Amino acid sequence: MKPAALGPTKKPNGRSKFKKLASEIKKNRMTYTLLIPGLVWLIIFAYMPMGGLSLAFKDYKANLGILGSPWVGFENFKYVFRDPTFIDAVWRTLYINIIKLVVTFPVPIILALILNELRMHRMKKAFQTVLTFPHFLSWIIVSGIVINVLAYDGLVNSTLAILGLPTINFLGSESNFIPMILLTDIWKSAGWGAIVYLAAISGIDQDQYESAQIDGATRMQQMFRITLPNIMPTVTIMFILSVGGLMSSGFDQIFNLANAATKNVSEVLDVYIYRITFQSSTDFSFSTAVSLFRSLVNMALLLIADRVAKKMGGDGLFR
Repeated sequence: MKPAALGPTKKPNGRSKFKKLASEIKKNRMTYTLLIPGLVWLIIFAYMPMGGLSLAFKDYKANLGILGSPWVGFENFKYVFRDPTFIDAVWRTLYINIIKLVVTFPVPIILALILNELRMHRMKKAFQTVLTFPHFLSWIIVSGIVINVLAYDGLVNSTLAILGLPTINFLGSESNFIPMILLTDIWKSAGWGAIVYLAAISGIDQDQYESAQIDGATRMQQMFRITLPNIMPTVTIMFILSVGGLMSSGFDQIFNLANAATKNVSEVLDVYIYRITFQSSTDFSFSTAVSLFRSLVNMALLLIADRVAKKMGGDGLFR
């Protein structure tokens, strides 16, 4: 006797999907309730301001407002790409951020691996506290510390002068500017970044370490054969997010550490946007066009990094 032929499986329609979603929300209503403050914040401060992006396509007149200002299409973008200073700022931004990505990105990973190997819990907590503390200082405070210590008449140069040694122009030299950016960025953010990787390490199954110890694996071998492979998905996600921010160069850091002597190497895209918006004849349409271009490039870099990560067998941000 032949089995009855099965007809084509019906795809769930929109109404059944809505019922399933409503049932899921009702079942986990307490969890979804906790999301409400974050969603409200996201809508108010991230999505509602997007209406202002229309300024990039308008000739903004303050007396007419955003909605009443005349539409000019892509004229602002034509002026943007004709400005050689803008082109220089774009390349300088990419140059500095690629160097920062190569030099500073591995530091939190290495720091997390080292902290994970400490067996004295009190010392481990002390190191975590000391290394994480700079993250909570604003760049204004950090730059003030750096200036007082490394300025031409600061602590270091005063000590060198007392010892009869030649002084060093740490902050007024173009060749020293990028190393100063790298060092201060590592000092301020490495400890906080290590927390993410330590959290990933804490989720590794301890049975893997016990099996490795039985097989005679050293702690170094366990680090490279167990710990590092297990946190690679987290490393991949953090790398993708870092690549997606290559055009956002850390305005607070560069703005507070730069000076007139380092202007030629410190005017990145964020500083350029600040200057054309607040330090020259105000043109909100022009500066909005530059900001929109920066955001679009960041999004493109994010998608490219995500696709490359998937091609190499890693996990991406999007399915």
